[in-house]
Amino acid sequence: MLEAIEVTKRFGANSALDQVSLNVSPGDIYCLLGANGAGKTTLINLFLNFLQPTSGSLRIGELDVAQNPLETKRLLAYIPEQVTLYAPLTGVENLAFFSSLAIGEQLSRERLLALLEAAGLPRQAADDRVATYSKGMRQKVGIAIALAKDAKALLLDEPTSGLDPSAANEFSELLVNASKNGVAVLTTTHDLFHAKQTGTRIGIMKQGRLIEELRSEDVSHADLEMLYLKHMKS
Repeated sequence: MLEAIEVTKRFGANSALDQVSLNVSPGDIYCLLGANGAGKTTLINLFLNFLQPTSGSLRIGELDVAQNPLETKRLLAYIPEQVTLYAPLTGVENLAFFSSLAIGEQLSRERLLALLEAAGLPRQAADDRVATYSKGMRQKVGIAIALAKDAKALLLDEPTSGLDPSAANEFSELLVNASKNGVAVLTTTHDLFHAKQTGTRIGIMKQGRLIEELRSEDVSHADLEMLYLKHMKS
């Protein structure tokens, strides 16, 4: 569903990505680990067509991202580290606005509330102003927008950063549920525990290169930490 083929991205003399290839199938949760500057966010931005690759190509489904920017965006939902919503509006009002932009139609209040509930937002919070929401609650509205859009692929950039353990666990459960429905999930993270607990596959990036790929079921928490630290020190 999500495929990067020998993707390189340079900014002047600096190489942010160097010959990166990966594939995320429907139902996969692919967690990209790496230090700041490893190229994780650059790869997400290339899938979103916010940037153009210097060489190589990216595909979503059967479509080339550079050649089909609008069509590929319809297949995607993106949740950044800080979900941007309209603070004076309520959760349900934000969902109504953004879902109408995504799908071109106005959903009923009942449907909007059902989507927020499916995303884990407490029913009593749906009519509260987003200005009062925690980061975790804002992310749940973002998940609800993805559900409304019926996105086939979900891109996330450091989604558990700044969340307390309980909120991070709730968010991980939402990703697992999405994957069970056949959504391809690509998420960047610094959180090794989140990667092991949530991901079906894990990639480790360093200095723009994908230097290791593994299935999470094939490695323990301790072994993943040792492998990651080994790569970061080498």
